[in-house]
Amino acid sequence: MPTCVVLGSGTSNGVPMLGVEYPEAYLANPRNWRTRASVCLLGPTGNLLVDCAPELRIQMARERIYDVEATLITHTHADHVMGMDDLRSLCVKTKRDMPVYAWPRYQEDIKRIFPYAFSPPIPGVEVPRYALSDVPDKIEVGGMSIETMEVVHGKIPVVAIRAGSFAYVTDVSEIPPNAWSKLQGLETLILDAVRIKPHPNHFHFERAIEVALELGAHKTYLTHLSHDYDHDVTNRKLPEGIELAWDGLRFDF
Repeated sequence: MPTCVVLGSGTSNGVPMLGVEYPEAYLANPRNWRTRASVCLLGPTGNLLVDCAPELRIQMARERIYDVEATLITHTHADHVMGMDDLRSLCVKTKRDMPVYAWPRYQEDIKRIFPYAFSPPIPGVEVPRYALSDVPDKIEVGGMSIETMEVVHGKIPVVAIRAGSFAYVTDVSEIPPNAWSKLQGLETLILDAVRIKPHPNHFHFERAIEVALELGAHKTYLTHLSHDYDHDVTNRKLPEGIELAWDGLRFDF
């Protein structure tokens, strides 16, 4: 049975955020330490990495995940792609380019940010290599069939995914009807809830709860979380079946 691993559950700044002093009680809870948002789907024959957070190397080492068959980039904001350079060691290990699924507009960003990954090789210099492909309606990887769909993040499109009874919807301010219809009958949902007050580009606390209840997944985990959320305190306020995600959360789907 495939497993979802939450590599990171934090917003773009991560938590604790640089330059902010936090109460000792807040920092004492390890679930209040959040690296940038990403998941890895562990399939029977291979793994799909969804986004490459700046802490990718640390996240993968922490979870003892040593192989990636392919990578999906939901969009190219910094907190979702700045760990892509860490894929170089996997390229060296496998002696192959890393398959990377991204929409064409985001492929151009990847080429701009990491031009050396596409330049002619230099003997003795190790760089990541990406085999870019458009995002298909379904990705067959690692013995898993993963359905893709488009949601809206402010003014840009973001890839959301469904694999069996599980869906991952990060960085979202609107779920269009086509995607909404594909998110019915879920066992587990991971959903953006960036902060307490409304945000123009993300679901906030109240809106995420509304959407979670409307979609009706048996279990919803809120992710892409800012330091607004004190893990244990917030969980006591949430409706049954909804709780905050945390770095290292695992479940089968």
